Amino acid sequence: DRLYYTAVETSPKSGPPPTAGPSGGAPAIPMPQFSRWRRMQIPVIAWAAYWVIRLMGPTLRVEVIGVHNAVQIRDAGEPAIGAFWHRCIFPAVWIWRRRGIVVLNTVNFDGQWTRRVIERLGFGTAQGSSSRGAIAGLSAMAHHLEEGRHVAFTIDGPRGPRYVAKPGPVILARRTGRPISVFHIGVAPGFTFRKSWDLFRLPYPFSRVVMFVAPPIRVPTDADSGMLSAKQAEMQAALERVRDLAESWFELSEDERDRLRDEWREASPVLSSPRAPAETSSP
Repeated sequence: DRLYYTAVETSPKSGPPPTAGPSGGAPAIPMPQFSRWRRMQIPVIAWAAYWVIRLMGPTLRVEVIGVHNAVQIRDAGEPAIGAFWHRCIFPAVWIWRRRGIVVLNTVNFDGQWTRRVIERLGFGTAQGSSSRGAIAGLSAMAHHLEEGRHVAFTIDGPRGPRYVAKPGPVILARRTGRPISVFHIGVAPGFTFRKSWDLFRLPYPFSRVVMFVAPPIRVPTDADSGMLSAKQAEMQAALERVRDLAESWFELSEDERDRLRDEWREASPVLSSPRAPAETSSP
């Protein structure tokens, strides 16, 4: 059976989505200074991006593979730490909208207009990135997890390198005891921005969309450096595997897709990669 994104909706236990800088005593992140021209661009770009998502999103035909991996977290009543590649951010913000998920958001120019877009779509934001305000950003995310909110990372953002996972989710999972939920979203047809660092993938209206959700990854709260390295490698491998499966999904025969649906339906699957990864796919 085909499962759609509404099947994984979580209850809005946290109320309205938060808009937050660092919380729980973390130091404030200094905001960069933009020229007047750049400041004028932020609301214009945000308005355009929001309406592209808002108008195109309802036309997407979405299937979720491995939905039980998300449902088990929901049924346990615990918040999770989402991790996904920057390439699939467009369909991700549509599928996971209006759930109050808190996203770690960079403070640079792109982060300023992106923040406006995702907040209008029902996300919260915590300011910080791997290159600026990382400690403060992780502290804010930990605070939101403690309050029962889901959080998420574009794991190779904000500027790459592409498909190299940063350690933030593993560090946060060790600190809070919350599971990491890895997913990737493939679209067809779509347009690949070949000159962008992330090979950003934009679906067309009425594109087919598939999201693969991997089994949760748990990090012991007393994990030593060796265990943290192992969990980092496990997360990297899971991200690569769901990426390869989602990106190759629409090249498979219906029999091959049915086989993968069966493998992923109830048990944690052996994640196979039947095709080449995303960077070799056609735009």
